[in-house]
Amino acid sequence: MIGINRHRMRVGAAALSLAALFVASGAMGAESSAGKLERMTSMTVYKTPTCGCCGKWVDHIEGAGYDVEVKEMDNLSAIKRSNGIAPTHQSCHTAVTDEGGYVFEGHVPAKYITQFLQDPPEGARGLVVPAMPVGSPGMEYKDQFSPYDVLLLKADGTYEVFAHVSKLNEAGQH
Repeated sequence: MIGINRHRMRVGAAALSLAALFVASGAMGAESSAGKLERMTSMTVYKTPTCGCCGKWVDHIEGAGYDVEVKEMDNLSAIKRSNGIAPTHQSCHTAVTDEGGYVFEGHVPAKYITQFLQDPPEGARGLVVPAMPVGSPGMEYKDQFSPYDVLLLKADGTYEVFAHVSKLNEAGQH
């Protein structure tokens, strides 16, 4: 396993959005806003060394202001299994937040990750985009697009639709 740390000190748009939410809601508590915010927007992405679309997805997430550490592994089965990702819902990479341990499987658009983190549904583990839909972040190819669902992964292992992406520009990357 090889670890790659990218842009560890960057705080971007997603961090600022979450900071505004914490300040507005008064949810700061004793911990400083910067400390809580850094952990809320930091995640580890597990991917194989040869997957190019995963690198493009990491660029998309970093472009949205998330702080990402990439860990390359030859086999991701144990990571997916330990995070409750059913084989039928797996994709090529798995991201886990440092704060809360939320999981984001596959080519989930950053805008939906931000929506999720701003108000995580009760009993939720994360979001999933199964397979590798053309036109999703990291899977762009010319102007081609295939509609897809962003699924909410629940703690009991069930899924429900969190968002439906029916047009290329709805995912927020174009």
